[in-house]
Amino acid sequence: MSTQLTLDDIVAHLDDLPSLPAVVMELLNSIDQEDVDISVLAKKVSYDQALTAKTLRLANSSQYGLQVKATTIQQAITYLGFQTTRSLITSAAITGCFPEGRCPGFDDKAFWRHSVATAACAKVLARQIRFNQDYAFTAGLLHNIGRLVLVSSFPAHYAQVIAHQAAHDCSLLEAEQTVLGVDHVQAGVALAEHWNFSDTMRLALGNYLQPETPGAGFLASLIHVANAIVCALDLAQAGDDMVPRVSPVAWDALGLGEDTYLQLFRETELRYDEITSALLS
Repeated sequence: MSTQLTLDDIVAHLDDLPSLPAVVMELLNSIDQEDVDISVLAKKVSYDQALTAKTLRLANSSQYGLQVKATTIQQAITYLGFQTTRSLITSAAITGCFPEGRCPGFDDKAFWRHSVATAACAKVLARQIRFNQDYAFTAGLLHNIGRLVLVSSFPAHYAQVIAHQAAHDCSLLEAEQTVLGVDHVQAGVALAEHWNFSDTMRLALGNYLQPETPGAGFLASLIHVANAIVCALDLAQAGDDMVPRVSPVAWDALGLGEDTYLQLFRETELRYDEITSALLS
């Protein structure tokens, strides 16, 4: 069996992937709209009890520092703002969206631990440099989502990617390109387009491994650095989490000193534990 795929193969299978709740798709599609009826969206989310419970668990985690516990989505919006609550709802939905155990050798739990850790680190970095924390958190959570696209749609193919990486001690991207002819970055961008993510998010997902690409956008640099930090800290405890080479362009773009990074490492570890217990338990 040939394992080579094309981008058309990936796009053709996107409709077969698990679908997000309709209200989450609405939230994703309304990112750039200003005339959103927040109360209507809050009511729609509240009809999904599991999604509501997970969102509120995350909203009430200590990282958001709420003085009063949010017990409804509307309260979460009031206390945290619409942008932050939207990113929490999206995160809660996406982490429960994909089936597990489809691909031999693929560690679903480790995948999500890495994604959550990158989201936590990206949010900490964004606050430090006064960048939009909600965008950073969501992009960090989704930066590897293309892997789930490939695992869900082509599990037998992806099992060979995992075997190739283990046998050749190479990067995941190199294994994907060698075995499949396509990679998780391309699959992630295809899904981002299918799910109508904003251009900012699509650019970040498409360029986080090569943030020096012209037009990549600042968010790609931020996620690039967050991903590298998380791999170095080994928060996900995943066997295939090689520490990638850090782009000097991305590192310099953040403009942070060594002392600041040491503080960020500690805070990332704390935030990671909080978010993991809220999203993955």
